[in-house]
Parts: sequence; structure tokens; C-alpha cells
Amino acid sequence: MATSKLQALWNHPAGPKTIHFWAPTFKWGISIANIADFAKPPENISYPQQIAVTATGVIWSRYSTVITPKNWNLFSVNVAMFGTGVYQLSRKIRHDYFTKEEAEEAAVAKE
Repeated sequence: MATSKLQALWNHPAGPKTIHFWAPTFKWGISIANIADFAKPPENISYPQQIAVTATGVIWSRYSTVITPKNWNLFSVNVAMFGTGVYQLSRKIRHDYFTKEEAEEAAVAKE
């Protein structure tokens, strides 16, 4: 049973013998790096970089479901890229636009 499943994976058109397997596999490094950056201060987050990560996630997630054969490794890594990109953008936006207003409101309230 397990041997036949491994054989099927090995011989799949998007299996380990093809670039269609290895490109998304190495792309996981981008998502992992983005997760590691969750500890980074929001002021060090780059809008262009995170917009690119988020857009890449959306575009390639859709593409991976319409190609033949469907590439679920490509789909999953791009969903992760989209998710981490949106989270990082939300951190940056909150820091740039909302924390300053809250700080100003707190200063006015103290007066």
C-alpha cells in the first residue's frame, strides 16, 4: 500500500523528478523567512516586499488550480505566502496608521 503511494508520487507529472515539484518546495523558504520575520519590529517591514509576497500568493494559488496536472504543492506554498504577507502588511499598517492615532488620543485624554 505505502509502496504504491510512493510510486504514484514518484511518477506523478508534478513529482520529485520534475521542476514542478522542486520549485514550490524551495519556495517554502520564503514563507518560512516571512514567519521568522513575525518577531521583527513593524517599522522594519517593507511595503513593496510584502505586497509582492501577497500578490504572488494570490496569483500563483489561482494558477496552480487551473493548470494540468494540478500542483497542490504550489497551491499550498502560495496560500502560505498570501497568509504571511497579509499578516505582515496588517502589522505594518497598524503600526504606521493606527498606533500613532491611539498615542495622540491618549495624550489628549491625559490633558
